Amino acid sequence: MYAEERRRLIVQLARSDGRVQVSTAAAHFNVTPETIRRDLEVLDRQGILRRVHGGAMPSEFLPLGDLAVVDRENSAAEQKERIAHAALALLPSQPYGSILLDAGTTTSRLAQLIPVDTRLTIFTNSLPIAATLSSRTSADVQLVGGHVRGITQACVGGQTAQRFARLRVDVAFMGTNGITGLHGLSTPDAEEATVKEVMVRAGRQVVVLADSRKFGSETASSFATLDDIDVLITDAVTEEQRTNCTERGIEVVVA
Repeated sequence: MYAEERRRLIVQLARSDGRVQVSTAAAHFNVTPETIRRDLEVLDRQGILRRVHGGAMPSEFLPLGDLAVVDRENSAAEQKERIAHAALALLPSQPYGSILLDAGTTTSRLAQLIPVDTRLTIFTNSLPIAATLSSRTSADVQLVGGHVRGITQACVGGQTAQRFARLRVDVAFMGTNGITGLHGLSTPDAEEATVKEVMVRAGRQVVVLADSRKFGSETASSFATLDDIDVLITDAVTEEQRTNCTERGIEVVVA
């Protein structure tokens, strides 16, 4: 089989299955993994596929950038509302517990639902979340500052990461742009990924809030593995996805 024909079939496989694995394609076409890697590099340069860990995905399946906050707030709003309500049950029960809220629209919705009389200490790098909590609750709100990304209104950079690295909170509530077994949790921006990675390590319990569209999606920068997660709250999950999570010790909550 000529290389051009093999690459055409590789693209068909990727579009049919959502991704193509190097090992699977090598066995399918009876060629070496290195041959498939070269094919994927060519298709990546042509903009047809995008290389991801262990293989490639169709370009149209792989979001490369963040949506603005207002656009994300209007996306899957009903699902995010249910997820945020379910997350309330995981707030620390002790009066003066501590939590961390990642920047994101689902965590922002959680911030709007936290009881007004809460005495929690809440750390966040999100300007909108800090404003919401400080204006409507009795929480001790700690904004962890740094360089502000305009599109997400999140503080990022070395200063932000260093501050979070010194924290230890009861629960870290995290958002994500994508979830896969191989790439873990991911986000499009490298600076945000660096901060998110440190935030995950700061939580005694790590709770991920993610609507079902995030499953199978990979963005540029991974910030955690599935093994880092204690609880995943979502709106829907397949049996295969649930099994993949529970085998890693993740409690799956469907809101």
